[in-house]
Amino acid sequence: MKINISCPCGNNFPFSFEEEVDIDKNPNHLEDIQQGKFLSFDCPSCFKQHKPEYKIIIIWKSRNYKLAVIPELDRNMFYIKKKENPPFETVIGFPEMIDRIKVLNDNLEPVVIEAIKTFLIAKAMESYNDNNDNNINVWYHRKTDDGLEFHLEGIKQDEVAVVKIPLDMYAKTLQDYEKNPQKALFASLRVRKYLSVQNIYRPDVLK
Repeated sequence: MKINISCPCGNNFPFSFEEEVDIDKNPNHLEDIQQGKFLSFDCPSCFKQHKPEYKIIIIWKSRNYKLAVIPELDRNMFYIKKKENPPFETVIGFPEMIDRIKVLNDNLEPVVIEAIKTFLIAKAMESYNDNNDNNINVWYHRKTDDGLEFHLEGIKQDEVAVVKIPLDMYAKTLQDYEKNPQKALFASLRVRKYLSVQNIYRPDVLK
C-alpha cells in the first residue's frame, strides 16, 4: 500500500508498506519489529521520525501463527462497534505487536504473559496509589537465565521501571492455565480474538 505522510515541517512524502508481512520470507522484519524500527520513516526534509500505524497482518508460518494488528486509534471502535473481528489472534497498536512478537520469539505462552501483567499492574497500583490517575502499561521485554523482564510505564512521568519475575512464577501460571484455561482470569483477558491485559482495565463504557 502507498501512503503519504504529512510532516509538521510542511513536507509531504510518500512511503509504501506491505499489508501482509511474512516473517519467514523476510526475517529482517523480526528484528525490525522487536527493535521498534518496523514501519519507521524519517522525513527527508527535517529528518523527524514518523511511526504511523496501519492495519496489517503478520504471518509466521514456522510458528503456526497469524496476527492481525489494528491501529491504536481504532481501539474504541473495536470495542463499541465490534466491526474488527479477524478470525485469528489480534492486538491493538504497534507496542502490543512488538510485545507479542517478543513473547512468541522467546517461546512463551501469550495468555500467561498477559496474566502476569495483571499481577504487575495490581502491585504497581497498590504501591503507588497516589498515581492512580496515571495509566500504567506493562510490556514484556526479554527472557533471561533466571527470569522474565518486564518494563512498566506510567508510575513516574518519563520513567520506565524494570521488573524481573522468577521463571517459576511463569511456570506455575502456565500450569494453572493448562489445567483450567476457562478460569475467570484467563477468560477476562480476551475480547473475541483480542488477547490483552487492556481488556481488563478498559473503561466501563467500553465493556
